[in-house]
Amino acid sequence: MDGLARRIGENVKFLREQSGLTQGCLAEYLNVDQSLISRIENNERSVTSDMLDKLSALFGVTIEQLTQETRPADRISFALRASEISDDDLETISSINRIALNLNFMTRLLGGCGVDK
Repeated sequence: MDGLARRIGENVKFLREQSGLTQGCLAEYLNVDQSLISRIENNERSVTSDMLDKLSALFGVTIEQLTQETRPADRISFALRASEISDDDLETISSINRIALNLNFMTRLLGGCGVDK
């Protein structure tokens, strides 16, 4: 596969592990088989644009950050305490991150600094 798919796969794996999510949990969120997540992370399959959008929102990074050679370090984060994370919880996290990412984008357009990460 090409370099872009490799970078995305590496960044997805990094962010998934950093978030404490399993491949199975991520697969359930994306409504795909766990083996597809494994193939993406191992550079055997590429992601769709819909998956890329959902992953960027879930991990609190821009799509551009997911495609960079360097690890996404400037991500939106907030504290969450739970013994388990359900698919609904991941949808909620994704929605909150999407709002924050959009706020950052609009603030930068208006010449501001964006919200704290």
